Amino acid sequence: MDESLNLVKDLALIFISAGIITLIFRALKQPLILGYIVAGFLVGPHFGLFPGLTKPETIEQWSEIGIIFLLFALGLEFSFKKLLKVGSSALITAGTIFAGMFVTGMAVGGAMGFSHMERIFLGGMLSMSSTTIIIKAFDDLGLKGMPFTGVVFGTLVVEDLLAVVLMVLLSTMAVSQQFAGGEMVRALLKLLFFLILWFVVGMFLIPTLFKKGRQVMNEEMLVILSVGLCFGMVALATAAGFSSALGAFVMGSLLAETLEGEHISHSIKNIKDLFGAIFFVSVGMMVDPLIIVQYWQPILILIVVVVIGIPLFATSGVLMAGQGLHSAVRSGFSMAQIGEFAFIIASLGRSLGVMADYIYPVIVAVSVITTFTTPYFIKLSEPFYGMLSRKLPPRLFSTLSEVRASNRSQARESQWRKLIKAYLVRMIPYNVMLVAVLLASNMLLDPFANERFVRISGGVINLVCAVVTLMVMSPLLYGMVIAAGKYKALYDSIWRGSSAAGRGPLIAMSALKIFLAVAYVMAVVSHYFKPGIGIIILVAALAAAAFILLRLFNKRSSSLESRFVANMHQKDEFMRKAAPVTTTIREKMSGHDICVENLKVSSDFRYVGKQLRDIPLRRDYGVNIVKITRGKSIINIPSASEYLFPADEILVVGSLDSVEAFKKALSEDVSLARRDTAAVEVESFVLDESSLLAGKSLQMVDMRNSGCMLIGIGRGEETYMNPEPDMILRPGDIVWLVGAPDAIKLYK
Repeated sequence: MDESLNLVKDLALIFISAGIITLIFRALKQPLILGYIVAGFLVGPHFGLFPGLTKPETIEQWSEIGIIFLLFALGLEFSFKKLLKVGSSALITAGTIFAGMFVTGMAVGGAMGFSHMERIFLGGMLSMSSTTIIIKAFDDLGLKGMPFTGVVFGTLVVEDLLAVVLMVLLSTMAVSQQFAGGEMVRALLKLLFFLILWFVVGMFLIPTLFKKGRQVMNEEMLVILSVGLCFGMVALATAAGFSSALGAFVMGSLLAETLEGEHISHSIKNIKDLFGAIFFVSVGMMVDPLIIVQYWQPILILIVVVVIGIPLFATSGVLMAGQGLHSAVRSGFSMAQIGEFAFIIASLGRSLGVMADYIYPVIVAVSVITTFTTPYFIKLSEPFYGMLSRKLPPRLFSTLSEVRASNRSQARESQWRKLIKAYLVRMIPYNVMLVAVLLASNMLLDPFANERFVRISGGVINLVCAVVTLMVMSPLLYGMVIAAGKYKALYDSIWRGSSAAGRGPLIAMSALKIFLAVAYVMAVVSHYFKPGIGIIILVAALAAAAFILLRLFNKRSSSLESRFVANMHQKDEFMRKAAPVTTTIREKMSGHDICVENLKVSSDFRYVGKQLRDIPLRRDYGVNIVKITRGKSIINIPSASEYLFPADEILVVGSLDSVEAFKKALSEDVSLARRDTAAVEVESFVLDESSLLAGKSLQMVDMRNSGCMLIGIGRGEETYMNPEPDMILRPGDIVWLVGAPDAIKLYK
C-alpha cells in the first residue's frame, strides 16, 4: 500500500513546494519559471534539507508529458501556415545560430582540451535554444502576442527539426568516426516526407472530423478528443524515429487550423500548466552545487559563450532575414539559453562512449543557469535596444531598423515562376501520398494478406493486393496528372502566349507527371507479379482503365482536393467573415513593423467619455483606432465625433512600440490617485443640542463634501432609512453616519 502511494507523496511534495515558492516569487514580481526551478532544487537530491522524491524515474516520465503539452500548446498558437509565413526568416535565423554556435562551440571545446568528437558534440549542444523555456517565459511576461515572437517560434521549430537530423548525424559519426553525408540526407528526406504526409492527411481528416461532430461535441469531449489526437501523433512520431515533442507540435499545428483551435488552446491551459510545472521542477532537481563548484570554470566559460553568442548570432540572423533592429534584438535576447536537446545530445554522446562523463552535468548546469537568466535577458532587450538607438550613427540605425522582408514578398513574380511554384505545390504532396500508399501496401497490406489468408493461392492474394493498392492510388494518380486550379490557369495562359518552341518546357512538365504516374503503377505491378506478366497486365490495365479513370475519378479526385483546400482555409474564411477589418490589416501589412491588437477600454482610462477628436491618439501614442465593438454593435472606421466608453473593445493599429505604450496608458488606474484610501466606518450616536446637525436638514448641511453620509434616523419608535433632504434633525434623534472617522467626529 505504501509503495503504491509513493507517486502521490512525490506529487504532493512537488506541487506544495512549487506552490509556496512561486507565491514568494510572484510577491517579489519575479517570473514563475524561476520559482519552479528553485522549488525543484530544494526538493531535489542535491539539497538534502527537505524530504527527497521516492520515485524520481516516474517524475521524469511526468516531465516528458509536460514537454508534450507545452509543445502541443505551442502548435495550437503557431500553426503550419504561420510557420510557412515566417519560413524564410526562421530558416535564415536558425541557420545562422546553428552555424555560428556550432563553430564557436568547437573552438571553445578545443581551447578547453576536448577531443575532436567531444568538440563536435559540444558544438551541437550549444546550438539549440530551449523551446519550452521560452514559451513559459513569454507566458509569464505576457509577450506571446508580440509580432517578434512569430520569428522566435518559427526559429525554434526549425532548430528542433535540425536537432532531429543532428542526432542521426552525430550517432553515425560517433560509430564510424567519419562524416556521413548520406545519412544526413536520408534523415532530412525522411523528416520532410513525414511532415508533408502528416500535414496532408491531417488537414484532410481532422477539420472534417471536428466539422462533423460539432453539433454533438461539448467541451469535455473536445478536450478528450484533442488530447487523444495529441498522444496519438506523439506515438506515430516516436515510432517513425522522431521526438515526442515534434509529434505534439505537429498535432497542435493541425488542430490550430480548425475552428475549435482557440477553444482547445483555452481548454487545455490548466493541463499544460500542471504538467509544465512538473517539467520545470524536474529541471531544478538536476542542479548539483558540487558539480558547479568543481567545474565552475568550464561552466562559467560556456555560460558566457551562450548568453553572448546566441543573442549575437540570432540578432544577426533576424537582421539578415530582413526584419528590423527592434525585432532582431528582442528575438536574439529571448533565445539566450540552451535547452532540453542539449541534455539529449549530451546523453547520446555519453552512451556512445565518445564523451567524458563530467560533460553531461556541466551542460545540465549551463542549461539550468541560462534558463534562470532567460526572463532577465528578455527584459534586458528593451534597454539594450534603447542604448543602440542612442549609440549607433543615425544613418546606420535607420538602415538597420528598416523592415525589408515585405519588399521581397510583395515583389511581382513572373508567370513562369508562379507556374513552377504551383507545379511543385501540387506535385510534392501527391508524390508523398503515393509513396506512403506504396510503402503501406508493401509493409502492411502484403504481410497481412499472406498471414491471414494462408489457404488462398499466392497469385490470387497478389492480384487482390495489387487491385486494392491501385484503387487507393488511382484518385491520387489522376489528381497528380490533371491540371487544375491555379496551375491550370497559369499553364493555359503561358501556353497561349508561347511559340511552338517555347512550349517545350510545358510539354516536359506534363510528360514528367505522366511518367511518374506510370512509374507508380509499374512499381505496384512489379512488386506483386513477375516482370514479364507485369508488363502484360500493365498494358491491359492502362488500356482498360484510361477511360474508366477519366469518368469515375474526375469528380472524386476534384472533391478530395476541394475538401483539402476548404479545410486548409476554413479558419481564415471564418476569421475574415467574423473580423474582416482585423484580418485584412494583418494580411496586407504583414512583414511591416505594424502591430494590430484588440484592447478593452478600462473604466479608469483618462479619456473615457470623450470624443476621439479629443484623444491625442496619433500625437501622444502614434496609434489609430480602426474599429470599436460595443456590445453587439460594431463601428468600423469610427468618426472623430465617436465617443469612447468603458468596456469598449477597440482595434488599435500602430508600431509595436506605439501599441505597447498605448496599452500601458489604457490600463493605468488614474482614478486611484483621486480616491481617499482612509478607512470608512458606520457609527450611530444620539444628537445633542451642541451637534452641528441639530435643528438642521440634510440639504442645509453639505455632509458629502466632508466625506460623510447620513443613512438613517431613529426617532422614538420610528426609523427613517435614507431620510428626505428637507427632514429636520432634532436633539435626541439617533443618527447613523457613514464616512471617515475624522469626518464623523465633526457632527457628533
